[in-house]
Amino acid sequence: MKVHQLIPILEEMAPTAFAEDFDNVGLLVGDKNSEITGILICHDALETVVNEAVEKNCNVIVCFHPILFSGIKKITGKNYVERAVIKAIKNDIAIYAVHTGLDNHKLGVNKILCNALGVTNTKILIPKQHFIYKLTTFVPKNNLTNVQKALFNAGAGAIGNYFDCSFTSAGVGSFTGNQDSNPVIGNKNVFTEVEETKLEVTFEKHLQNNILKALFESHPYEEVAYEITKLENNHQNIGLGMIGDLDTETNEKDFLIFAKNKLQTGGIRHSNFLNKKIKKVAVLGGSGSFAISAAKAQQADVLITADLKYHDFFQAENQILLVDVGHFESEMYVKNYIFDYLLKKIPNFAIILSSIKTNPVNYL
Repeated sequence: MKVHQLIPILEEMAPTAFAEDFDNVGLLVGDKNSEITGILICHDALETVVNEAVEKNCNVIVCFHPILFSGIKKITGKNYVERAVIKAIKNDIAIYAVHTGLDNHKLGVNKILCNALGVTNTKILIPKQHFIYKLTTFVPKNNLTNVQKALFNAGAGAIGNYFDCSFTSAGVGSFTGNQDSNPVIGNKNVFTEVEETKLEVTFEKHLQNNILKALFESHPYEEVAYEITKLENNHQNIGLGMIGDLDTETNEKDFLIFAKNKLQTGGIRHSNFLNKKIKKVAVLGGSGSFAISAAKAQQADVLITADLKYHDFFQAENQILLVDVGHFESEMYVKNYIFDYLLKKIPNFAIILSSIKTNPVNYL
């Protein structure tokens, strides 16, 4: 297997199209045409992890956090990022990061955290915005089915738990082709009217090239009229955070002790106890202060997240219990998930779980 053959498997688990605009996901270092000797799964691709990959004959590292996050102008080894990249390049090791591509997946980071905490009946806490587009086109009545099927096969018309969704309305189209035209219906220089159907389908924005390719290949006209518009609808199956219910409500202290043990954290910071039962739980793995308002709006009893600052805790306002379990701890099961996923997809391949502790935070 070569690196470029592994990428679609990783894309299925954590589509790069799902990632946030600020993020840096996908193949960060390495040659996509390299033959894979082994795959090392880790949380952070630090220099020590690259050393581990060399020792274990793995020339691909799949990490959660991208080691290259923002642009760099020099690679001289002056910091931990540059040293890891230099070490990887010297040893012909590819590095692939999944990060928010997996954060935004409905089975990703936050579902993993919910599963660890026994949270069920889950749904996305902050559905992704500006991800749904609409294609409008005009098709001769007799060609509607072919064009419709082609667009559906390309991924258009999927809405939540439904697929093959579209809207049609009948009308009459008109045109006159000039001397250089080659009309499928009618003749050059002759005004022509055709019974047409206005066809509208939604699609996820990353599918646009595939959708247009399907449209042009299936549509009978020499010149295809179409329009693409961005919809305001949020995508309910893609987004950050998750909210759900505990099977049995519990008191605040017991739930935090349970979370502390389950997430193996050296300490939990939290807002004031509200002296009420915990039933509805919101989670957001990693830095999640931006999710406080969404958790409150959906009447969560508690928000489990990380990296909350002093003033963030004031936002609880006696409405919700805010809990900071630690950044690494809120994502600690992710590398095991990636490992298990790849083991199922390519079972006869050398896939190794890193044994290096990369959590930079320690507790006294």
